[in-house]
Amino acid sequence: MSTDIVIPVAAEHSYDVVIGRGLLGHLPRMLEGATRVAIIHPGALVVSAEAMRADLSDHGFEVTMIEVPEAEDQKTAEVAAFCWTALGAAGFTRSDAVVGLGGGATTDLAGFVAATWLRGIRVVQVPTTLLGMVDAAVGGKTGINTDAGKNLVGSFWSPRGVVCDVTALETLPRNDLLAGMAEVVKVGFVRDTSILDDVESEPADATDPSGDLLTDLIRRAVQVKADVVSSDFRETSATMGDGSLGREVLNYGHTFGHAVERRERYRWRHGAAVSVGMVFVAELAGLGGRLSESEVERHRSVLTSLGLPITYPAGHWPELLAAMSVDKKTRGSLLRFVVLNGIGNPGIWAGPDPTFLAAAYDAVSR
Repeated sequence: MSTDIVIPVAAEHSYDVVIGRGLLGHLPRMLEGATRVAIIHPGALVVSAEAMRADLSDHGFEVTMIEVPEAEDQKTAEVAAFCWTALGAAGFTRSDAVVGLGGGATTDLAGFVAATWLRGIRVVQVPTTLLGMVDAAVGGKTGINTDAGKNLVGSFWSPRGVVCDVTALETLPRNDLLAGMAEVVKVGFVRDTSILDDVESEPADATDPSGDLLTDLIRRAVQVKADVVSSDFRETSATMGDGSLGREVLNYGHTFGHAVERRERYRWRHGAAVSVGMVFVAELAGLGGRLSESEVERHRSVLTSLGLPITYPAGHWPELLAAMSVDKKTRGSLLRFVVLNGIGNPGIWAGPDPTFLAAAYDAVSR
């Protein structure tokens, strides 16, 4: 326990993100006071969920298992309603708790279910993917998808704790691990540029879940998110007191990325879509004179070194533009993009020239 990394986050209440190995012992403390605990998990993690159930039962909790579909298929109103029905059947009260065990889609769903059951019960997140650890499980954004777009129905509801057991990454499919690296690299582009330096110099070590570098990259990515969330929990501030961008900075690459996910009916991994989204917005910033050609190229080289996609097929611009128009960051009819005015120096570009947008798409669809 002494080697565990603990990062505090301040939001509507304070909580800890714990990073390390063999962390199951932290759960009872985070759930203290609950009588009933529901473990929301995909079928692929039934063995891990059963082990968690046994441990929590030994600590006196009444455990309900709620198995949900895989990946984005679980982020629907129908699945959320299934979870609510299970909580009602088990008699869950305001003092009880939900545990989200799985990737980012599971933690999004579990957080939303907890936020809406009896207008809010506790949730503890146990992400099992890299993307979940550095992004989805931390920060208190919860949500489900609709036909209109991704995460358009949701709430801000902070967890009571987040347990990032890096051991889980050793059995994570390689493509899922690499997709999670897109969110790590995102933090490097917008805030902690040392992440980019380390990934560029040691790409193999950066993606080795048994080594120390990946754990440290997770720590640095989580620390940035914790700092941003603590300052702007509900993403209401355009800039902070020190002039830095608020929580919206964490959406770098996401406007175009979410449009890709929607067009692909969520068959693309989130990180893969965000990877292309970062290249798109880098090209946009280059066209607007905000990034140099070498800085745009750095996006391509870093992401390519990790095996992430940097292009998207041509011929779909009207559909992608329409999807971006209903993105959460849009204000009225005005598209807003997080862009870079140099690596590590993010800003907002509201209403870029449509010819720039089309040209940026042409650049990523070559």
